[in-house]
Amino acid sequence: MRQFKGRVIAPGEITAEAVVSKEGFNTLASLQMALQFGDKQVKCGDQNNQELYGKPLLDKALCLPQTIGSTTGGLVLYTACCMKKNPACMLFANHIDSLAAAGAILADVWVDDVTMPVIDELGDEFLDYVQDGMTIIVKDGGIVEVYE
Repeated sequence: MRQFKGRVIAPGEITAEAVVSKEGFNTLASLQMALQFGDKQVKCGDQNNQELYGKPLLDKALCLPQTIGSTTGGLVLYTACCMKKNPACMLFANHIDSLAAAGAILADVWVDDVTMPVIDELGDEFLDYVQDGMTIIVKDGGIVEVYE
């Protein structure tokens, strides 16, 4: 087990299986199929992200460097939470962008019965260590534990 500490953007505790990308995450391209066309597994639809394309994101610990792309990113995250088609948590090696942070914070404040912890500034070591299928435990205070 390795433990990492980051900055809490949206609080919560959760245990989930890791899905990892070392590329930026385009929120709109990744979640659009699930939100518009009813993909119940919430498979990543971003063909430009070969690490995630086609993988289910629902209830997974999404481990990323940062988000990229559309200015609708925050609204997409908020909508995913409203529709209960969100990842279990989002864990960023780098700083989260303001749009993604806004979506996560709004979902935390306004959406009942949905918890999607978001932690950023976990560092490059986090993203170098974590691999698909590892167990992630997010604890209070920005603590992220990674188990093989």
